[in-house]
Amino acid sequence: MTNANHRVVQWATGNIGRKALRGIIEHPSMTLAGVHVYDQDKVGLDAGELCGLDALGVATTGRIEDVLAAGADCVLYMPRMFDLDEVCRLLESGSNIVTTCGQFHHPPSMDATTRARVEAACQAGGTSIHSTGSSPGFISEAVPLVLTSIQRRLDTIVIDEYADLSQRNSPEMLFDLMGFGRDLAPFEQFRADYLRSSFGPSLRLTADAIGMPLDEVTASGELATTPREIQIAAGTLKAGSVAAQRITITGRRDGHELITFRATWYTTTDLDPAWEVHDTGWHVAVHGDAPLDVALRMPVPLEHMAETSPGYTANRAVNLVAAVCAAAPGIRSTLDLPSTTAVFG
Repeated sequence: MTNANHRVVQWATGNIGRKALRGIIEHPSMTLAGVHVYDQDKVGLDAGELCGLDALGVATTGRIEDVLAAGADCVLYMPRMFDLDEVCRLLESGSNIVTTCGQFHHPPSMDATTRARVEAACQAGGTSIHSTGSSPGFISEAVPLVLTSIQRRLDTIVIDEYADLSQRNSPEMLFDLMGFGRDLAPFEQFRADYLRSSFGPSLRLTADAIGMPLDEVTASGELATTPREIQIAAGTLKAGSVAAQRITITGRRDGHELITFRATWYTTTDLDPAWEVHDTGWHVAVHGDAPLDVALRMPVPLEHMAETSPGYTANRAVNLVAAVCAAAPGIRSTLDLPSTTAVFG
């Protein structure tokens, strides 16, 4: 892998996309080649001003044709919704892709037709594509692979993710989408299944890497309520309503729980039933002949978490551009790429 300057397009400018855009602009070995946006009121804006920097003279566009014409080395693809046609057109045009969409974490478990079409596009354009992010990605692949590198017997890996949402002022997200504040009812399995579709491939990749492929990946969820009325940034939760949820994704091998990812999102620590919760961040427990207990805390005031947390996902994507551009054509997983190295100057 060389330190050549890469021409990069940022696709989409939501919370994560704007952070990635700024990362491209400020990177010492990247040049911004273009920006794709969805909102018409963003079309034609200067890319620098869009992410809080000085004007660059690079205007945003809402047309894929403009992105194709830019001839970028790489597109950071962070769309509202994954579009296979878009992805294949970009790859065929000669632009590599780093994406926060999770379709490409574990190529063997992809839909066969989709995989074949993307691989054909990569071969036609001489390009590669890679899925990454903080979770899944960093915490479900990079971190456990490092921690298992000092083991010679592995029993289990348990990855816990904690998110304190009490200061997240997003009523639509918390109440409408996630179901906080509702009366207690059986857990809606589709929520667990959605997380399984995101994390299952990533857990399979990690298990494959250590020579212990998974037989199955299952998902389950549970809820906890608040015993008293509480006020959070997004609104009021009445006593007895849902105040926390936990989803567990479990990868089994030979009937044994080998690798588990567990996401706990909560709005208060006063829960019924009582759950053990930690500050926002991750906890990884490795059980083997060299046991490890590792906490990765995000030391950010909760009122600033919404503006800070996108960087955990966006920065990893930016840091992988050079490796993906240097990779052989095709769908490239974490196992196909060198360890991610951030370049600051």
